[in-house]
Amino acid sequence: MLVGLGNPGGNYERTRHNAGFRLVDSLAEREGVRFKRKLTVPAWLGAFDSGGERIFVAKPKTFMNRSGTAVAGLLRKYGLDCSDLVVIYDDVALPVGQLRLRASGGAGGHNGLRSIIAALGSGDFPRIRIGVDGPRDGRSMIDHVLGRFTPDEEEIIKLAIESGLDMIDSLLRDGVEKTMSKFNRKVN
Repeated sequence: MLVGLGNPGGNYERTRHNAGFRLVDSLAEREGVRFKRKLTVPAWLGAFDSGGERIFVAKPKTFMNRSGTAVAGLLRKYGLDCSDLVVIYDDVALPVGQLRLRASGGAGGHNGLRSIIAALGSGDFPRIRIGVDGPRDGRSMIDHVLGRFTPDEEEIIKLAIESGLDMIDSLLRDGVEKTMSKFNRKVN
Protein backbone atom coordinates (compact mmCIF):
# COMPACT_ATOMS: atom_id res chain seq x y z
CA MET A 1 0.00 0.00 0.00
CA LEU A 2 1.41 3.33 -1.15
CA VAL A 3 0.06 6.19 0.97
CA GLY A 4 0.63 9.80 -0.05
CA LEU A 5 0.29 12.37 2.71
CA GLY A 6 -1.35 15.77 2.37
CA ASN A 7 -4.32 17.84 3.48
CA PRO A 8 -7.76 17.43 1.89
CA GLY A 9 -9.43 20.33 0.15
CA GLY A 10 -8.79 22.53 -2.85
CA ASN A 11 -7.04 25.31 -0.92
CA TYR A 12 -4.22 22.85 0.00
CA GLU A 13 -3.96 21.23 -3.43
CA ARG A 14 -0.61 22.58 -4.69
CA THR A 15 1.00 23.33 -1.33
CA ARG A 16 4.35 21.97 -0.20
CA HIS A 17 2.62 19.81 2.40
CA ASN A 18 0.70 18.00 -0.36
CA ALA A 19 3.76 16.71 -2.23
CA GLY A 20 2.86 13.16 -1.16
CA PHE A 21 -0.65 13.51 -2.60
CA ARG A 22 0.83 14.82 -5.85
CA LEU A 23 3.10 11.82 -6.35
CA VAL A 24 0.30 9.36 -5.57
CA ASP A 25 -2.07 11.28 -7.88
CA SER A 26 0.48 11.05 -10.70
CA LEU A 27 0.91 7.32 -10.10
CA ALA A 28 -2.86 6.82 -10.10
CA GLU A 29 -3.21 8.79 -13.33
CA ARG A 30 -0.46 6.79 -15.02
CA GLU A 31 -1.96 3.46 -13.90
CA GLY A 32 -5.56 4.44 -14.71
CA VAL A 33 -6.58 4.27 -11.05
CA ARG A 34 -9.72 6.06 -9.92
CA PHE A 35 -9.76 6.95 -6.26
CA LYS A 36 -12.90 6.05 -4.35
CA ARG A 37 -13.81 7.36 -0.94
CA LYS A 38 -13.93 4.57 1.63
CA LEU A 39 -16.88 4.87 3.97
CA THR A 40 -15.35 2.74 6.72
CA VAL A 41 -11.94 4.45 6.68
CA PRO A 42 -11.29 8.19 6.19
CA ALA A 43 -9.34 7.82 2.94
CA TRP A 44 -9.50 7.79 -0.83
CA LEU A 45 -8.35 4.43 -2.17
CA GLY A 46 -7.54 2.87 -5.52
CA ALA A 47 -5.60 -0.14 -6.74
CA PHE A 48 -3.70 -1.52 -9.70
CA ASP A 49 -1.78 -4.70 -10.49
CA SER A 50 2.01 -4.79 -10.77
CA GLY A 51 4.16 -7.89 -11.13
CA GLY A 52 1.27 -10.14 -10.15
CA GLU A 53 0.52 -8.20 -6.98
CA ARG A 54 -2.36 -5.91 -6.08
CA ILE A 55 -0.98 -2.47 -5.20
CA PHE A 56 -3.20 -0.14 -3.21
CA VAL A 57 -2.75 3.62 -3.47
CA ALA A 58 -4.30 5.82 -0.80
CA LYS A 59 -4.67 9.38 0.38
CA PRO A 60 -5.92 9.96 3.93
CA LYS A 61 -9.00 12.16 4.01
CA THR A 62 -7.93 13.36 7.45
CA PHE A 63 -5.73 16.38 7.87
CA MET A 64 -1.99 15.70 7.90
CA ASN A 65 -1.63 15.57 11.69
CA ARG A 66 -4.22 12.76 11.90
CA SER A 67 -2.96 10.60 9.03
CA GLY A 68 -2.37 7.67 11.39
CA THR A 69 -6.09 7.07 11.86
CA ALA A 70 -6.61 6.50 8.14
CA VAL A 71 -3.42 4.49 7.58
CA ALA A 72 -4.00 2.15 10.53
CA GLY A 73 -7.62 1.67 9.42
CA LEU A 74 -6.59 0.83 5.85
CA LEU A 75 -3.97 -1.69 6.95
CA ARG A 76 -6.48 -3.38 9.28
CA LYS A 77 -9.21 -3.43 6.63
CA TYR A 78 -6.98 -5.12 4.04
CA GLY A 79 -5.04 -7.38 6.42
CA LEU A 80 -1.72 -5.66 5.76
CA ASP A 81 1.12 -4.82 8.13
CA CYS A 82 3.96 -2.29 8.26
CA SER A 83 6.08 -4.29 5.81
CA ASP A 84 3.33 -3.76 3.19
CA LEU A 85 3.28 0.02 3.64
CA VAL A 86 5.18 2.83 1.87
CA VAL A 87 4.45 6.39 3.03
CA ILE A 88 5.17 9.31 0.69
CA TYR A 89 5.49 12.79 2.18
CA ASP A 90 7.10 16.23 2.05
CA ASP A 91 10.36 16.87 3.89
CA VAL A 92 11.65 20.35 4.79
CA ALA A 93 15.11 18.93 5.55
CA LEU A 94 15.71 18.19 1.85
CA PRO A 95 16.20 20.72 -0.96
CA VAL A 96 13.22 21.23 -3.27
CA GLY A 97 12.79 18.22 -5.52
CA GLN A 98 15.33 15.93 -3.89
CA LEU A 99 13.99 12.42 -3.26
CA ARG A 100 15.10 10.00 -0.56
CA LEU A 101 13.93 6.50 0.24
CA ARG A 102 14.37 5.22 3.78
CA ALA A 103 13.69 1.66 4.91
CA SER A 104 12.37 2.73 8.33
CA GLY A 105 12.91 5.29 11.06
CA GLY A 106 11.36 7.97 13.19
CA ALA A 107 9.12 10.90 12.37
CA GLY A 108 11.95 13.40 11.87
CA GLY A 109 9.68 16.21 13.08
CA HIS A 110 6.95 15.47 10.51
CA ASN A 111 3.55 15.46 12.23
CA GLY A 112 1.85 13.25 9.64
CA LEU A 113 4.54 10.62 10.01
CA ARG A 114 4.43 11.00 13.79
CA SER A 115 0.68 10.27 13.69
CA ILE A 116 1.20 7.14 11.59
CA ILE A 117 3.99 5.81 13.80
CA ALA A 118 1.85 6.40 16.91
CA ALA A 119 -1.19 4.67 15.36
CA LEU A 120 0.84 1.67 14.14
CA GLY A 121 3.13 1.47 17.16
CA SER A 122 6.09 1.23 14.78
CA GLY A 123 8.18 3.20 12.32
CA ASP A 124 9.20 -0.01 10.59
CA PHE A 125 7.97 0.85 7.12
CA PRO A 126 9.63 2.39 4.06
CA ARG A 127 9.05 6.02 3.22
CA ILE A 128 9.70 8.25 0.24
CA ARG A 129 10.64 11.79 1.23
CA ILE A 130 10.11 14.62 -1.25
CA GLY A 131 12.24 17.69 -0.57
CA VAL A 132 10.34 20.95 -0.18
CA ASP A 133 13.14 22.93 1.52
CA GLY A 134 12.83 24.76 4.82
CA PRO A 135 11.34 28.20 5.46
CA ARG A 136 13.29 31.32 4.56
CA ASP A 137 12.84 35.03 5.03
CA GLY A 138 11.40 34.67 8.52
CA ARG A 139 8.38 32.59 7.45
CA SER A 140 6.98 30.23 10.04
CA MET A 141 7.13 26.50 9.35
CA ILE A 142 3.33 26.36 9.09
CA ASP A 143 3.19 29.19 6.55
CA HIS A 144 6.00 27.55 4.60
CA VAL A 145 4.54 24.03 4.30
CA LEU A 146 1.04 25.36 3.65
CA GLY A 147 2.40 27.74 1.03
CA ARG A 148 2.81 27.08 -2.65
CA PHE A 149 6.02 26.54 -4.57
CA THR A 150 7.55 29.43 -6.49
CA PRO A 151 7.28 29.06 -10.29
CA ASP A 152 10.92 27.86 -10.46
CA GLU A 153 10.36 25.39 -7.63
CA GLU A 154 7.17 24.15 -9.30
CA GLU A 155 9.20 23.12 -12.35
CA ILE A 156 11.64 21.25 -10.10
CA ILE A 157 8.78 19.50 -8.28
CA LYS A 158 7.27 18.37 -11.59
CA LEU A 159 10.59 16.71 -12.44
CA ALA A 160 10.79 15.20 -8.95
CA ILE A 161 7.32 13.68 -9.37
CA GLU A 162 8.52 12.00 -12.61
CA SER A 163 11.59 10.67 -10.78
CA GLY A 164 9.33 9.59 -7.92
CA LEU A 165 7.33 7.46 -10.35
CA ASP A 166 10.58 5.79 -11.44
CA MET A 167 11.50 5.27 -7.79
CA ILE A 168 8.15 3.60 -7.09
CA ASP A 169 8.56 1.34 -10.14
CA SER A 170 12.00 0.30 -8.88
CA LEU A 171 10.70 -0.19 -5.34
CA LEU A 172 7.90 -2.48 -6.53
CA ARG A 173 10.21 -4.40 -8.86
CA ASP A 174 13.54 -4.49 -6.99
CA GLY A 175 12.77 -3.81 -3.32
CA VAL A 176 13.95 -1.20 -0.84
CA GLU A 177 17.72 -1.82 -0.70
CA LYS A 178 18.33 -1.85 -4.47
CA THR A 179 16.09 1.19 -4.93
CA MET A 180 17.89 3.10 -2.18
CA SER A 181 21.28 2.43 -3.77
CA LYS A 182 19.97 3.52 -7.17
CA PHE A 183 18.09 6.69 -6.14
CA ASN A 184 19.62 7.97 -2.90
CA ARG A 185 22.51 9.73 -4.57
CA LYS A 186 23.78 13.06 -3.39
CA VAL A 187 22.52 15.94 -5.52
CA ASN A 188 24.95 18.82 -6.10
